Amino acid sequence: MRIGEVARRSGVSVRALRYYEEQGLLTASRTPGGQREYADDAVSRVRFYQQLYAAGLSSRRIAELLPCLDTGTTTAEQRAMLRSEQARISAQIEALTAALGQLDGLAAAAEAVGA
Repeated sequence: MRIGEVARRSGVSVRALRYYEEQGLLTASRTPGGQREYADDAVSRVRFYQQLYAAGLSSRRIAELLPCLDTGTTTAEQRAMLRSEQARISAQIEALTAALGQLDGLAAAAEAVGA
């Protein structure tokens, strides 16, 4: 699949895909004309990377996870890193849930005053 198709289907820019390649997160073969060709799983991988970025993981952290994804095995260090990231994301979820509750309360109060 060509770079433009991966970009369109995954919802990221061509520039982002090139960055993922630079970071070692995505690989492409080259056609005889020099164009990038990606494997069929490129779109799902890019979407997964976007979720991890949104959760606050760096490209370096994501690169550390790639062996886990590719082999299905982990080292003790990788498992510790995964647990650490899970705890950090859980704390973020709790903080966001508390903020959502506060906003819900404010919205309800505003509705009551406006009614």
